[in-house]
Amino acid sequence: MEKLIEYILQFGNLNKQQIEFIISKVTEIELGKDKYFSEAGKIPRQVGFVVEGVVRGCYYNNKGEEITRCFIPENNLVVDYPNFEANSASSEYLQGSTNCKLIVFSKQDWEELSHTIVGWDNIKNKMVQKCLYQKSRKTPVISQDATTRYLEFLENYPTLTNRVALSHIASYLGVTQQSLSRIRKNIR
Repeated sequence: MEKLIEYILQFGNLNKQQIEFIISKVTEIELGKDKYFSEAGKIPRQVGFVVEGVVRGCYYNNKGEEITRCFIPENNLVVDYPNFEANSASSEYLQGSTNCKLIVFSKQDWEELSHTIVGWDNIKNKMVQKCLYQKSRKTPVISQDATTRYLEFLENYPTLTNRVALSHIASYLGVTQQSLSRIRKNIR
């Protein structure tokens, strides 16, 4: 709970009662590896905060291939926010890339914070902007060669190489697992 409060307080000030109110609105859940936090075709109903583990955003392209769009490690929000806010079906999956512990707000509780805490909308907007920025900024640039993309992955996610499946990293980079193995061998 402490990590969530530290995270929230980066974006604005809250008093003790407001913090206690926020804590009263969350539940802690475990999300197993390969289990879904939210799914394509369904309306996202919760906002999560990753306490332990890594969640990945992925989708299927028109050939039916799974594409990893982003990784969401500890101390970050996890939510398909545009669809959560619009109450519309998601086009991607948020899935545990490892076993995860999450702190979760239901949609109703998330909205109740806005109605109850003065200044919450400002804090929420900053958190959501950071969440959306992180998801978009770290997508590899396909015009770069695969080695450059992998080196950027290492820079953006220094702790993930031994934690998430190589198939997910390869999919994120837009290369085959064999290519990724070659790249990794050449870098060592």
